[in-house]
Amino acid sequence: MQQKKQLSLFDLSMIVVSLVIGMGIFRTPVNVAAKAQIPELFYLAWFIGGFVAFCGALTYAEIGSRYPVTGGYYKIFSAAYHPSIAFAINCIVIISSAASVAAISIIGAEYLGKIILPADMQTDFYRVAIAITTILVFYLINLLGLKASAKTQNVLTIIKIALILMLICAIFFVGNTETISPVFKTANGALPTWSDYGKALGLCLIAVSFSYAGYAQTINFGGEVKEAKKVIPRSIIIGLTIIIILYLVLNYVYVKVIGFEELKTAESIAAILASKIFGPAGFKLLSVIIFVSVMGYVNVNLLSNPRAMFAMGEEGALPKIFSKINKKTEVITLSLTIFTLITVVIIFYAKTFDKILNYTIFLESISMASSAATIFILRKRTAHLDKKTIYTVPLYPILPIIFIAAYTFVAFSIYADDPNAALNGLYIFIGFLAVYFINRLFNRK
Repeated sequence: MQQKKQLSLFDLSMIVVSLVIGMGIFRTPVNVAAKAQIPELFYLAWFIGGFVAFCGALTYAEIGSRYPVTGGYYKIFSAAYHPSIAFAINCIVIISSAASVAAISIIGAEYLGKIILPADMQTDFYRVAIAITTILVFYLINLLGLKASAKTQNVLTIIKIALILMLICAIFFVGNTETISPVFKTANGALPTWSDYGKALGLCLIAVSFSYAGYAQTINFGGEVKEAKKVIPRSIIIGLTIIIILYLVLNYVYVKVIGFEELKTAESIAAILASKIFGPAGFKLLSVIIFVSVMGYVNVNLLSNPRAMFAMGEEGALPKIFSKINKKTEVITLSLTIFTLITVVIIFYAKTFDKILNYTIFLESISMASSAATIFILRKRTAHLDKKTIYTVPLYPILPIIFIAAYTFVAFSIYADDPNAALNGLYIFIGFLAVYFINRLFNRK
């Protein structure tokens, strides 16, 4: 069944923003500040993360322009490498995205739980219940069809942007609150070296990468976008530009309003900014609005990831039933249902944000570096395309190489910090390769 071209430039730009801005920016600055130890390193990590993200945005803009298909994040691997690599990487992406949704839902549940639950009920059990309920609500909305999901997404994304702009205004209400001068401390108490700073920066970039990740999934909508070759690159660039500006300004406000030392151990940092503007009522109000922004991240991932599963079913890497579309609503029902179930299972498996973070970003680093590298192959295979109708990366191949190198560095940083998380990610990749070939073997028989 041929899918309709329903998504406009505005729709896809809002999808980009929501794919990236979940709840990470309201939580990860605490992790980054703790690893950075000094504000200079903190700002540098967010600046580098933004620059790398923009290199990636330009790279994926060209990939999406050259290969505009539904489930593009699967099909670029299948076309550029081999269907087995596409299957393994996309299974990792699906689990990684499900883990991100789980993590973000738990953060949102933490905020909402503080205002709707009494102190004795603010436990992991009730946070998990709130998180799962949120996911199931948007599962039902997505069953209504792409039009309903996209409209819901636009409203939630506008609320999310308005929320961040409101938080940024906190800087006009409070002066500098820093009372202690931050000092970079080494494990042995000696003066820090460039190696110490480099290691700390690598650890900072783990959490920063988590906050900037997700926009690559935009190419999954290629088959449903009006004038895809023009709209996909424009939406990615517009969306990432909005995100980077908001992130850099908001992190500056966090430091100036909360104080850098306090930021290292702070909780509910966005609500703290709100309370500076609105007083005690602001804390409760912002907790609710922040929870609404979680809804946007949940919804956009329920939109994106089933489309990769659709492509896998279409090419036979998964059973064909995964590519079946409901004739009435045009929803990929089975793929949507399976992705929702994976997310719920991960919430039960890893009930806190910090347990999910390293695992998610290591898998994300593998997929981002390898998917961006497909641009070198796609350029050769699609050299016949009219350059006037597609987008091309400026300063090629420098920007794609910077992006790939940065995510490789993040992967090594995670391995140095948590070898078990990294090795488990590799084992999972090998396991999915084995599943693919076993499945092919049985299909032949």
